[in-house]
Amino acid sequence: MAFTSHDVAKIAGVSQSTVSRALRGVPGISPETVARVREAAQALSYVPSEAGRSLSTRQARSVGVFTEDLTNPFYPALVEPVRKRLEERGFRTILLTEPDEAGAADSLPHGVVDGAIIATAHLGSRLPSDLRARGVPFVLVNRSVDGVDCDRSTADNVAGGRLAAEFLSELGHRDVAAIFGPADTSTGRDRELGFRQGLSQRGVSLPDARVRRGPFTYETGYEATSALLRTRRRPTAVFCGNDVIALGALNAARARGRRVGEDLTVIGFDDIAMASWELVDLTTVRCDVTAMAQIAADLVVDRIADPGAPFRDVTLDPHMVTRGSHHRPG
Repeated sequence: MAFTSHDVAKIAGVSQSTVSRALRGVPGISPETVARVREAAQALSYVPSEAGRSLSTRQARSVGVFTEDLTNPFYPALVEPVRKRLEERGFRTILLTEPDEAGAADSLPHGVVDGAIIATAHLGSRLPSDLRARGVPFVLVNRSVDGVDCDRSTADNVAGGRLAAEFLSELGHRDVAAIFGPADTSTGRDRELGFRQGLSQRGVSLPDARVRRGPFTYETGYEATSALLRTRRRPTAVFCGNDVIALGALNAARARGRRVGEDLTVIGFDDIAMASWELVDLTTVRCDVTAMAQIAADLVVDRIADPGAPFRDVTLDPHMVTRGSHHRPG
């Protein structure tokens, strides 16, 4: 015989809606009531039906997460804590590695998700407006989109760029180069802005000949650093738009016989797990990616529950993590 939530409710002495809320961990129910409901459900070997729950609540209990290619180690580090927090809040995660272009929202069949988290977007992305037109609540994490009012969980990338500039200036570097990320992303734009501001405030120039840009990839770092080290007046320090670019810079420097941490300083941004590996030992600007991800998950669940609430913009402060890839010049 298959028991229902009605049977659980009768044994626990509560309503069916209380059974549903208690088993989903919805706040506002006393611990005693939750314990009573769970004991009744266990006694009856009752397992909630996701299909029935979706029909009764008109929710799929799922959130779509738009992300880039997961070969970039930053994105698994962001997605996994999102998944865990959504699971804690009673939601499943549907991962969508769709390019940020027109039509990306079409990858969400109607009714499959209750909301979305956008982890990758360009400054002029249409994805937020397409989701809004479909009535899908969404949150931006790690990125911003110009002209879009919404919930956001990001790091203060301008402040992070300034931190890197201050750090290099205090070490005494004057021959500084930079490998920035793509200018059509908020992370690429804001980190460059902060880095330039920080250098300018300390009277350190950044000539165009020492600036490179590209995607947030290993190849960008390797090729740009190789080119920078072929110039007549080679830089003593290179700031990289993210840690993946920095990994390419480290290998390019070593391939050309430069000793990172002695002949050349390399600074990254993000503090992905690989940055702390002994063979990498990267000095970098740290953003708390786990906290940023968890906040984004909470924001989207709250937005699903209350679509008319004021938007929230949570910005986390970065800080420097010093390891072995920096030195004082001279």
